[in-house]
Amino acid sequence: MENAATEIYAPSRSTVIIYILTACIALAGLTEATYLAVLTFAGEMAVCGDSPGCSQVLGSAYAKIHGVPVSAFGAAAYFTVFTSATFAAFGYPKARKFLALIISAMFLFTLWLLGVQAFLLHAFCRYCLVSAAMVFLLTGLLVATPPASSRPS
Repeated sequence: MENAATEIYAPSRSTVIIYILTACIALAGLTEATYLAVLTFAGEMAVCGDSPGCSQVLGSAYAKIHGVPVSAFGAAAYFTVFTSATFAAFGYPKARKFLALIISAMFLFTLWLLGVQAFLLHAFCRYCLVSAAMVFLLTGLLVATPPASSRPS
C-alpha cells in the first residue's frame, strides 16, 4: 500500500510546461528580491536611475517588517514558489496545493504593497513594479493550470 505522503500523479505535458515557466519566473523574482535584500542588509540603496520614487519607497517604513526587509520575505516566497513548482512538475499533489497557497498569498501582499505605494507614499519603485508584474504572471499561470487528474498513477 502506497503512503499518501508519497502519492504522485502524472501531470499533463501542458501542466509541466506551466510549472517550468512558474519556476523560471520564480528564479527571476528570487534574483531581484535577493539583490534588494542584500543591499538593504549592507546599508546601501539600490541603483534606481533617475527615479526618485524608488529611493522613497525602498527607504520608507513600509520597506521593512520588524526590521527585516520586505525583499527578504519576497526572496523566501519566490524560493518557495520555485521549489513547489519543481515538485509539482514531478507530480507531487501537496506541492501543487502549497504552490497555489503561496502564490495566492503573494498576490494579496503585492496588491497591498501597490496600494501603499499609490495611496500612502505617492511614489513607485521600479523594482517593486517588476516584482508585482512577476507575481501577476505567476497568478495568471496558476489560474491557467489545468486541474489535476482525479486518479493518481
